Amino acid sequence: MLTLSSFDYELPDERIAKYPVSPRDSSRLIRYRESEITHHHFYDIPGLLPEKSLLVFNNTKVIPARLFFQNTTGAKIEVFMLEPVLPVKIVHDAMQVTASCTWQCLIGNLKKWRGADPLCLSFEVQDQSFELQARLIDREKKWVEFTWQPTEVSVAAWMEALGNIPLPPYLNREAVDLDRETYQTIYSLHKGAVAAPTAGLHFTPKVFADLEARGFPSAFITLHVGAGTFLPVKVEDVSTHAMHREQMVFDKPTLLQLAKHEGPIIPVGTTSMRSLESLYWLGYQIKHQADLKDFAIDSQLPYQAEGPFPGRAEALHLVLEWMDKQDRHVIHGDTGIFIYPAYKFRICTGLITNFHQPKSTLIMLIAAFIGEDWRKLYQEALEKDYRFLSYGDSCLLLP
Repeated sequence: MLTLSSFDYELPDERIAKYPVSPRDSSRLIRYRESEITHHHFYDIPGLLPEKSLLVFNNTKVIPARLFFQNTTGAKIEVFMLEPVLPVKIVHDAMQVTASCTWQCLIGNLKKWRGADPLCLSFEVQDQSFELQARLIDREKKWVEFTWQPTEVSVAAWMEALGNIPLPPYLNREAVDLDRETYQTIYSLHKGAVAAPTAGLHFTPKVFADLEARGFPSAFITLHVGAGTFLPVKVEDVSTHAMHREQMVFDKPTLLQLAKHEGPIIPVGTTSMRSLESLYWLGYQIKHQADLKDFAIDSQLPYQAEGPFPGRAEALHLVLEWMDKQDRHVIHGDTGIFIYPAYKFRICTGLITNFHQPKSTLIMLIAAFIGEDWRKLYQEALEKDYRFLSYGDSCLLLP
């Protein structure tokens, strides 16, 4: 049994980076390569990558999903929009909805919100006044219905005007205006995440230019990071943890690029890694179930699956053929993939990532990738005064 305590380490509060460094690429970087550790800065990374590496980035964009209301008695109620329910569940489409929508939310001070009482906020978009109303329509599921006037404004527009960036709870501070820029990758594109893919925060135009000059290609996928990434693991047998699910988007040109690439594939961040490995398991499902309709990866599929197992290229070509048969240029899916020791990586051969919380699913992913050396790596980072978590420093893992 893999025990939760096996993934613990002591992280002093003062080692948690509360704010980012500037410029972004001046953050520090540990390279772990075949058990050897060396120290660098992030701007060195183009010279540290294996030849013919393909970097895969998650281009999700963090949305200002935290709304603060007051009820009629003056009590403050926070509504944190997690994922859309109605009229559509696909995040990209949900951001374009007008007139009304329903989202599942986290609700702070829920006991002060009587379901019959709407909460109201006024806002302005392009010098025009608007009003937003929120109604709690399912207390158990935390479903909140939003309506607004004038109705032609999109969810994305009023969220931008009213919402607050949802910083990780371990930063233990309120968001400031600068976080709207710094808690966002420079290549963020598709709105829908409620947490940043933080490994990408270190990249700058100069780093991208250096990568291009050295001949390293880039690919972009989308996984809308959910708040579940911060949920603590509460079971001692980690294999029984109920892993959260997140939405992914892949397009055909990116899949073709991945399928044709013969060198190392290195995801930028654990979200990109989970997406790529989920893509492999979609290919596996297609191989074993010709009439597969949906793209959904269960947390335990990799541990319960039986052979034959396709290779990397075969799995990706199976997905492309599946898309052709269904006349799809883009595929949307969701993944609950849970990567912990005993997992065999199918697509990813390296990883760029930050330093993660003790006892988290992300530490388990790192342990699955580099084995017990994760302890040596983290101890070295602590001894050398590296900065930890979302706004902290980075590491390049090449087992």
